[in-house]
Amino acid sequence: MRWIDRLIGVASTLILARLLVPEDFGIVAMASLVVGLLDVLLDLGVHVALIQKRQATQALFDTAWTLRLLQNITAATLIVVAAPLAGTYFGDSRVTPVLQVMSLGLVLIGLENIGVVAFQKDMQFLRDFRFVFLKRIAGFLTTIAAAWLLRSYWALVIGALTGRLLGVVLSYSMHPMRPRISLVKFREIFAISQWLLLRSIGAYLDNNMHKILVGRRAGAGTMGAYSIADEISAMPSTELLAPLNRVLFPAFVRAKENLAELKRVFLLAQGVQVLVGIPASVGLALVAEEAVQVLLGEKWLPAVPFVQLLALVNVINAITSSGGYVMITLGRVPYVALLSWLQALVFVAGACVVWPGSEAHGIAQLRLVSVVVGLGVAIRLLLWSLPNLGLRELVASVARPVLGGGVMTVAVLFGTLPAGSTPVVALVGKIVLGSTVYGIATMALWVLWGKPEGAERYLLERVRSTLGKRQSA
Repeated sequence: MRWIDRLIGVASTLILARLLVPEDFGIVAMASLVVGLLDVLLDLGVHVALIQKRQATQALFDTAWTLRLLQNITAATLIVVAAPLAGTYFGDSRVTPVLQVMSLGLVLIGLENIGVVAFQKDMQFLRDFRFVFLKRIAGFLTTIAAAWLLRSYWALVIGALTGRLLGVVLSYSMHPMRPRISLVKFREIFAISQWLLLRSIGAYLDNNMHKILVGRRAGAGTMGAYSIADEISAMPSTELLAPLNRVLFPAFVRAKENLAELKRVFLLAQGVQVLVGIPASVGLALVAEEAVQVLLGEKWLPAVPFVQLLALVNVINAITSSGGYVMITLGRVPYVALLSWLQALVFVAGACVVWPGSEAHGIAQLRLVSVVVGLGVAIRLLLWSLPNLGLRELVASVARPVLGGGVMTVAVLFGTLPAGSTPVVALVGKIVLGSTVYGIATMALWVLWGKPEGAERYLLERVRSTLGKRQSA
């Protein structure tokens, strides 16, 4: 589901990059930051609360739906009021009307049937796929058509609203639940959500403060290049890891009463995520110039240094991703909130005190520094949360992919390509060289390690099992 969703997103980005200009993306990115901020300030994380509760009643779903609706209506009202201030902050009056229209999207999200959360909670991923896919494809087709006709940033707004409107219709046609206004279970949800709210605010600031500063210190064109770079740099790791995390969270919840089993599942998940996430993110940083030139075009070349730096940020995310879900599963939401706030504060301190005049490139560097600082804290918090997990086990689960990524980096940086290679040839050549070297290096390290249990053995067994089924068929 996630890969197809992202494939649509990638196709949309590539097409729109040819139809629109960086300024168009920049205006919508600025408006999206404000929408996200006001949304997260009121977000009680009711979806997480419903999934974490193993036996969620109808009253719990009703209360969650009511809270989400109230939250989104309030956020939409605040967005309309704050829209002129946002236009002044970013120095672009076009942000104001875009914000006022985008506020409708929050109301539509609030109206969605909360019953669709059960698709993920009960691991009904085919139904989850259909719901997300149909919303996504409707938004995609509408956005492309509007961009072709209007050649304006309004195409992005129209496409987003179309997808959300269809989401309301689909949610009630695909799930029989009919939520009602109720606050009966407010205390039960708030006991979990108060920490989720704090965590969500911290996560938003951690993930978006750098873009807020770029929007303030640079124009819409630079903001557009930076926002596209942030989106592209996140693709390799998040789109590989997000499908796993969507399955892992309910799986962790089912295993949380057995810490030994929880540790086993976590270490396997950690190993698989790092095994695929590190080469994907590091590889993108290594081919950023060729990838941007081939996929987006010459006018997007200013985004290259941003892609290189922000792709490395996602290397850290690949290492810490599943650990955050383990901490939430075990009720250590304050730990996750603390980590997000710490990284946000480190970034703000660097941008406002240590390097107050930093522009877009310096801001991207500070973003990388903040997540590197947070990595050590994340490891410490995870070890406190899962006391039967040792530091040596944790390091062993990531050591081989990290070393393999290092070997891959050396090979790509010092490898030679035929003189006069076109960007397409250079891109393909680097990808083939990097992936081949990485595969050989990690497997060689696994053999030298004594072929231990872990991601490599797991993936090999899955491949053998698949091939065996095909041969028998």
